[in-house]
Amino acid sequence: MTITAILDFLRVHQWMGKMPEIWTVDPEMPEPETLARALALLRRGGTVAYPTETFYGLGADALNEAAVGKIYAIKGRGFRNPLPVIIGAREDLAPLVADVPDVALPLMKDFWPGPLTLVFRAAPCVPPLLTAGTGKIGIRLSSHPVARELARRLGGPLTATSANLSGRKEAVSAQEVRENLRRLEPDALLDGGPTPGGRGSTVLDVTMDPPVLLREGAVPSDRIFRKDLPR
Repeated sequence: MTITAILDFLRVHQWMGKMPEIWTVDPEMPEPETLARALALLRRGGTVAYPTETFYGLGADALNEAAVGKIYAIKGRGFRNPLPVIIGAREDLAPLVADVPDVALPLMKDFWPGPLTLVFRAAPCVPPLLTAGTGKIGIRLSSHPVARELARRLGGPLTATSANLSGRKEAVSAQEVRENLRRLEPDALLDGGPTPGGRGSTVLDVTMDPPVLLREGAVPSDRIFRKDLPR
């Protein structure tokens, strides 16, 4: 399947050009009724933009391959680039990964919840479209109440790519999400006010020994590698 094929599918089904639902949400104590509306949409294979501890993210049920395809289409992103995910609790990690290397344990203890994405070997249940055929999945436990609670209530991984066209500036407000994604918008937008911005999550591949830094980000790499990581 290609981006063109997905866009053709969406045109036929009249998804393109649809205005998103915009729901205001308290960024510190998200209202259960607002989350319930977003969850109902996600469980139907819909897409939702939502605030995180860095930028606004684009969310879909990461185990629903059709929904994941919509995220690629919205971003105009090539299928060779995998999508990271957010989980709502540490216990949600095990079903998604083939194993949890010892080196990951102190990192999870010290930096989760927070903007550190750890790359693991993916479990068989993870769609190849999400991993871009790499067999690996990037996961973080978000420290933002909206993102974390949305993933927790979903009961599975939520896509966490930034809510912008691929290669463009990330969005730190609901208004910027709409400006960034005029061509093809998500089904709904949770407006939780401005996010901190700055840098995206740090990305670290823990399938390697020692771990490999894939992207410098909000958690400085010197804080990570200063730790006495198990070998």
